[in-house]
Amino acid sequence: MAKKTGLTFSREFDSLIRAIGECKSKAEEDAIIAREVDVLKARLKDPRVDERHTKEVLVRLIYVEMLGHEASWGHVTALRACSSKLLITKKVAYLASTLFLDSSSDLIVLIVNTITRDLTDDNMLVVCTALNAVTKLISADLITAVLAPVIQLLGHPRDLVRKKAVAVLHRFEQLDPLHEGPLAGADVDAHLRRMLCDKEPSVMCAVLCALGELASRDARTYRNLVPSFVSILKQVTEGKLPKAFDYHKVPAPFIQIKLLRLLAIVGAGDVSASENMYGVVGGVLQRAALHGNTIGNAIVYEAARTITTIHPNANLLQSAAEIIATFLRAASHNLKYTGIDVLARMVRINPKYAAEHQIAVIDCLEDRDDTLKKKTLELLYKMAKPNNVEVIVDKMVEYLRAVTDDVAKADVVQRISDLAERYAPDTFWFIETMNKVFELGGDNVPAAMAANLTRLIAEGGGEGDVAADRAMRADIVASYLDLLAHPKLSDVLLTVILWVLGEYGALADVGPGGVLGALGRLAEGGALSDHVRGYLLTAMAKLVAQGGGALPPVAEQAVEDAAASRNTDLQQRALELQALLRAGPADRQAVLPPDASAEDIDIEASLPFLDGFVACALQSGAAPYIPESERRQLGVVRG
Repeated sequence: MAKKTGLTFSREFDSLIRAIGECKSKAEEDAIIAREVDVLKARLKDPRVDERHTKEVLVRLIYVEMLGHEASWGHVTALRACSSKLLITKKVAYLASTLFLDSSSDLIVLIVNTITRDLTDDNMLVVCTALNAVTKLISADLITAVLAPVIQLLGHPRDLVRKKAVAVLHRFEQLDPLHEGPLAGADVDAHLRRMLCDKEPSVMCAVLCALGELASRDARTYRNLVPSFVSILKQVTEGKLPKAFDYHKVPAPFIQIKLLRLLAIVGAGDVSASENMYGVVGGVLQRAALHGNTIGNAIVYEAARTITTIHPNANLLQSAAEIIATFLRAASHNLKYTGIDVLARMVRINPKYAAEHQIAVIDCLEDRDDTLKKKTLELLYKMAKPNNVEVIVDKMVEYLRAVTDDVAKADVVQRISDLAERYAPDTFWFIETMNKVFELGGDNVPAAMAANLTRLIAEGGGEGDVAADRAMRADIVASYLDLLAHPKLSDVLLTVILWVLGEYGALADVGPGGVLGALGRLAEGGALSDHVRGYLLTAMAKLVAQGGGALPPVAEQAVEDAAASRNTDLQQRALELQALLRAGPADRQAVLPPDASAEDIDIEASLPFLDGFVACALQSGAAPYIPESERRQLGVVRG
């Protein structure tokens, strides 16, 4: 029989694995691991443990750590085993060390010499193991100790070693991005540029990952590599890489995606760089669209993103818009989402590319996927113009009617309000739209929107047509009287309704008296907040001044309750209303003139009407007023 080689474990470990697999509860698993920890701690103290058993102990420690239990107390054994001459033990030891320690640990310095020695080993597997450990364990302070052998490995005859060496340099760039520490004077950029021309595609791909991160920090430095990126991408799309890199008959798709992202970074805002890549990016887009599978669609999406990021080209944008439009008609939610995302990017360049597919975009709102609906609303918001705002706002209102999430409601409310203010075809449409927003948005509508709406109603259409403004306000009053019958209205909407009915209730068909009755029923039937009750009392006072006559019994009761309230604001409003009821019609009109909310009020800062009152108070012995500046000098007021 052939001798069994490789990883071999004891029956004890096999029994542990089986016991864990047969656990019925987490508590049972924890008990088994606790016993295993006790066994391993005793095993580590045993001086008779040889190298083979050390390997198994480390594997079992890794298993304990994988199951969410603390096993870092075995780090000393792991560090010691890193110098083992057996490859399998060394690999397990390095793996355990990366689990038990991190690069900030002071103990890493104990294995720096071992790592340096392993980086120069003749066995490529040992070298790869050491390179893996470097990316996890070496901190910025220790880069200098291993930098030279890592750079030397860039010329190693095996492509796997070169690829891992590039990955290590990428990690060093992350640890010292400004080259002010251990990388000062080390031309890592030159090494990466040289490795970009490596004959092995896997090495080149590792370099692309590093360059992508570096270019995102400083795109200008890497714009001179655009011809190289374009040449590589052209070779990839023409299928000149080994077939092993193909995926679903698409040549090296992941390398294509990396290159497209790189081109987007270095081409953004640069006309010359963008012009050099137009041809190859357009070719990638057309070839990827022919595949029609998932990975092909991914390349189409990335190519379209690149086209919308670099300096705009009308032909490329048109081609991308036509291909992306097919995504909107797909059955897949993911494809629709990516299509919406790309069109949203195109809208920022020129709205016409999305406007051509407006119907398809609106149809995406009928989808059951909430994420897709939200993304579609964002695009519709960017697409809105005076000629389509009514259709888009209607769709947004339908979405607002169906959505239940408060955050989403607040977002849609804000978007509808912005579009209505910017593109409203007429005042009445704006008011009607905002009424729907107040009704459906509930407490998610900010108070500032209510103030804007009431100001617009007070100012009218702005064209000086008094009759038209009066008819508009009468229609609003009628609609608000109907709304009062709804069982549940938000405080923001109620304040708007009460303000309008107070100002323009006389325009109602039922007259001021009928409106007072409706307000009385509102006070009797609903648990109103003090803020809303304050608006209610003010509305009643205005209606009384407009000729509403005596208050209905239900309204009188509301005023009496407010007069006895502990809320001083409500109490004051109620007492003022009772005083107004005792005054004559002329006094009422003088105190609260009709439709005067939009008039400017001249305020005399010196308050001359109080002169007589002040003179009488001084004659009666009151102390004269001392200005604040004099009080500060006297020390009465502290700064």
